[in-house]
Amino acid sequence: MRENQNAPLVSAPEAGKPSGRSDAASAATPERFAFGKNWQRFLGVLDDERIAEAELSLVGMLGKDGLAERSFLDVGSGSGLFSLAAARLGAKRIHSFDFDVESVACTAELKRRYGSGREDWAIERGDILDSAYVDGLGTWDVVYAWGVLHHTGDLLQALINIERTVSPGGRLFISVYNDQGFRSKLWLRIKRTYNALPGVLKPAFAFAVMFPREALFLGGCLLARDPLAYVRSWTEYKRSRGMSRWHDLVDWVGGYPFEVAKPEEVFDFYGIRGFTLEQLKTCAGGIGCNEYVFRRQAL
Repeated sequence: MRENQNAPLVSAPEAGKPSGRSDAASAATPERFAFGKNWQRFLGVLDDERIAEAELSLVGMLGKDGLAERSFLDVGSGSGLFSLAAARLGAKRIHSFDFDVESVACTAELKRRYGSGREDWAIERGDILDSAYVDGLGTWDVVYAWGVLHHTGDLLQALINIERTVSPGGRLFISVYNDQGFRSKLWLRIKRTYNALPGVLKPAFAFAVMFPREALFLGGCLLARDPLAYVRSWTEYKRSRGMSRWHDLVDWVGGYPFEVAKPEEVFDFYGIRGFTLEQLKTCAGGIGCNEYVFRRQAL
C-alpha cells in the first residue's frame, strides 16, 4: 500500500486512472502473498463455533438487526466466512468478490458446505481497484471489507472506489492496518522478505519472526503465575471473529502488499464525503487493524 508512510491519506491526488492489476497478479508472486492458499487452509479448521463467533463480531459492530433484510457486499471475501455470517443474520442479497482466484474458490466451497443452496448469494472474481467493475456493482445497504483494502496495492484508490458502492443511508464497515510509523516500515521489509523466500522456508520464517513476541507474552504469563493464559490465547482465539491464530499470524507476517493509515486520516477521508462514524474499535495504537463503521448520508 502506501510505502511513503508520511504521505497524508486524504491529500493524495484522486484524479486519474486507477492502477488496476493483471490476471497474472492473482497468483502468489515475490510481490504478493498467497492469501487464497492461506484461506483454503483455514477452511480445514472451520466449524460451527467459528461461524457463530463471526456472526457475533458482525452483531457487535452493526447491531442485532443490522443485516436483517439488507443487501450485503463482501469486498475481498477471502474464506467467505463473513458472507455466510451475513446470510445467517438475515441479509436478503449477498455478493462476494475477491481478486485472488483461490479465495474465490474458497468462498464458493464454503457456500457449498454451509450456504444451503441460497440463490441470492453471488460469488465472483473482481477487483476493487477496477473502477468500471466497481461501478457495475451498484450500491448496497452494508458494504464490508475487513483487512482487505490495505492489501490491494493502492489503499487510496480502494477507499475511493469502495465508497461508491454504499447506498444513501447505508453503512460501510472496514478495517485498515494501524500506522505505527517506523514499526510499520519495518513490517513492510519483513513482509517483502517473506514473499521473496521459497515456499518451504516461509513457515519457518513466520515462526522466527513471531517467536520473540510470543516468548515475551509467555514470559509475562509465567511471571503472573498464569501460564494457561498463553494456552488460552491459542485455544480460544476463535473467539476473535472466528479466526485461527496460526493462520492470522501467517497472514500478518506475509500479508503483502501492505499499507497503513492513522485513524484521523480515515475519519477525515470519509467525513468530507458525507459519511458519519458510527462505530470505532482501535488496536490502541499498537499492531493490528482499526475497525470503522461509517453511515452514508441519506438523500
